[in-house]
This record gives sequence, structure tokens and C-alpha cells, in this order.
Amino acid sequence: MISVRGRLALAAGACARWASRVTGRGAGAMIGGLVAMTLDSSLLGQLGRGRRTVVITGTNGKSTTTRMAAAALHDLGAVATNAEGANMDAGLIAALAADRTAPLAALEVDEMHVPHVADAVEPAVVVLLNLSRDQLDRVGEINTIERALRAGLARHPDTVVVANCDDVLITSAAYDHPQVVWVAAGGSWSGDSVSCPRSGEVIVREQGHWYSTGTDFARPTPHWWFDEHTLYGPGDVALPMRLALPGAVNRGNAAQAVAAAVTLGADPVAAVAAAATVDEVAGRYRTVTLGQHTVRVLLAKNPAGWQEALAMIDPAATGVVIAVNGQVPDGVDLSWLWDVRFEHFEDTAVVAAGERGTDLAVRLGYAGVEHTLVHDTVRAIGTCPPGRVEVIANYTAFLQLNRVLERHG
Repeated sequence: MISVRGRLALAAGACARWASRVTGRGAGAMIGGLVAMTLDSSLLGQLGRGRRTVVITGTNGKSTTTRMAAAALHDLGAVATNAEGANMDAGLIAALAADRTAPLAALEVDEMHVPHVADAVEPAVVVLLNLSRDQLDRVGEINTIERALRAGLARHPDTVVVANCDDVLITSAAYDHPQVVWVAAGGSWSGDSVSCPRSGEVIVREQGHWYSTGTDFARPTPHWWFDEHTLYGPGDVALPMRLALPGAVNRGNAAQAVAAAVTLGADPVAAVAAAATVDEVAGRYRTVTLGQHTVRVLLAKNPAGWQEALAMIDPAATGVVIAVNGQVPDGVDLSWLWDVRFEHFEDTAVVAAGERGTDLAVRLGYAGVEHTLVHDTVRAIGTCPPGRVEVIANYTAFLQLNRVLERHG
């Protein structure tokens, strides 16, 4: 039941959303949510009340896993979700307000906002994907985020936590929780967890297992895991898993989405089939034709994400365009470029692009990668040989390119 003040706030938000759309300023979801939450600060809790909510968070993979979780939950009823990735309070309010009668919700939540969002919506499930260094000028040190998540979860002992046991920091955040479903979702990036977040001692990794030398803190035995073709779960569950999205990282995302849906009562077979239908996430992984080029667009925002995106590059592509901006949403400090391994390009034509293409070109030069520099991303694509071109872009470069591609149809 929404209070009178809450209804007035939602009405004002709807007006702001309409005004944004008719004036061409944007889709209006964010401004609508901002206006509504300004008028009633309790609105998020009111909109979340009475729903079975899954909160999905982590440094990378939030949008993809949320899309998969929403699909996997669909057989249980209508699902309210922030499909476009607006993952702070205003976006969450807009998503929940757009479907007030849906009994379920799948919400992507920025990792810094999870504790107070959980306090507001009392989630049935929290999915913890991974934690790694992101925008230090906004997020801060990653161990601080781990401790905040750990404290936030402690306030909700009845919530089931679906956690990636291959990620040391995620495991630490969930380790003491009374209800955890452990998923071996993978974690090829380990640069931010060389030491134990609990004792400061060394983390030892060997043959898929890890442990701390200073405490009894170690990788838990997973309830769900996967290989190249199959997802395995409790009770001898073994389900073929053929995803539309590429890469081992997306198999890990799917495993956690399915585990969350099954926790809420979804049929495992139907949940895997639904997750497998996801083929694009807010423009990510889309393939479009642009002149003589077939272009696939990937998004990467931090060293761990770049490592995963680079692993998805088709070695048969005729060209690779790497576009980097340095605006506030990207993080203005681009020193992370030196943590990304660009050295594996050989015969593929590589083009550095974006507002900070020169910074990227310097990094590629030190990596020994032959490349050209064309700041405009669309022009950079045009300089590649005809055929398939892979584009990896950070956040604002990705948004800019997608707007251009939409205009091209």
C-alpha cells in the first residue's frame, strides 16, 4: 500500500518523466525517480514491500545477470526489473513504480548502495558476483566495499545469499551469513585479492582452490558449478547450458542467475532455458552492420572487465577498435590501463579510439601492439579492413557509440 504522500511523489515523478521525453532530453526514468524520491524518501521501501526481490550486485556482470535472473524468474510471475541498468535509488524507484503489481523483482544494485537498499526492500535473495578495483575516485578501496557488504548482510539473516566462491572478497562478504548458496562462478582476475581481507595474510591459489595462510578462511565447496556445456547443481542436477552470450564469465553469470531463481522456486530446466535466451544487454554484445563492417560491441569498465572482454575477442576478426574516454562516469584516472594485458594481439588490425585514445595508444605501444590512432570511434571502425570488427569501449565511449549505431538503424 502506497501512502498518500508516496502517490503524490509518484505522480510528480511521472510528470517529470513525461516532460523529459517530450522535450527529447532522455527516456525520463532517472529524472522521474529522482523527483519521486526527493518528495518521499521512504518510497523505495513502500514500492518494494510485499514482493519477493532478488538484488544483484558486484563490480562486473550486474546488468547481464539481472537480465538472466528476470528471465529465469518469469515462470513464477511478473517481474519488475531495471533492465537498462539504472542501479541507484532513483533507477530502482523508477523500475518498481513502472510495474507496481509484479509480485517479483530482479534489481541490479550498485555495490555501494546494497546495504541501504536491502534495508528498504528486504530482499529474499542477494546475488554477489565479484569485487575488484573500479573507479577509485568514486568507489574507494575495494576492501571497504567488502566490509560494508558484510555488515549490510548481517542485518538480514533471513535473506539467502547466492555468492561466487571463486572470488575471495565475495566469499569474505558472505562467509559468516547463515544462509548461503555457493556458486563456482569463476574469477580469472585475482589482482585485488592477493591478501586475505580478514587477516591480511597471503591467499594461496592451487588447482581451482584457494585458502588464506593466516586463518581457516578458504574456498567453500560449491553447490552449483559448470563446465563448457553443462550446469551442475544440488541433488545431482546436470543441465545442458548453451548461452547466446559469449565467454566463461557469462556462464558464471548464468549459473548465479539460475541459482537465485531456483532458490525462489523456479524449475531448474526452465530457468536455464530462459537465461540462455538473453542475447543482448542494453546494447552490449549487439552485432550491427555499418558499411562494409559487421560490428560487435563489448563494454568494459575496469581491469577485471577488460580482461574478460579481451578474452571474448574473435581471433578471426579483421579489426579491433578499443575506445576509451575519461569522463566522470568512466573515472578520470586512467592509470588502470597499465593493469590490462593488451599484449595478445598479433595479426589483427588494432585502432585506439575515444577521447583518451592517446593515453591508450601509449599503453598499446608499450605492450608492443601495432596500432593506429583515430579518436572518433565510428571513423576508427571505418579504417579497419572490410569484415568483422570487434569494438571494446568503456562506459561513456560505449554510450556514444550506441547512440550513433541507433541512428544508423
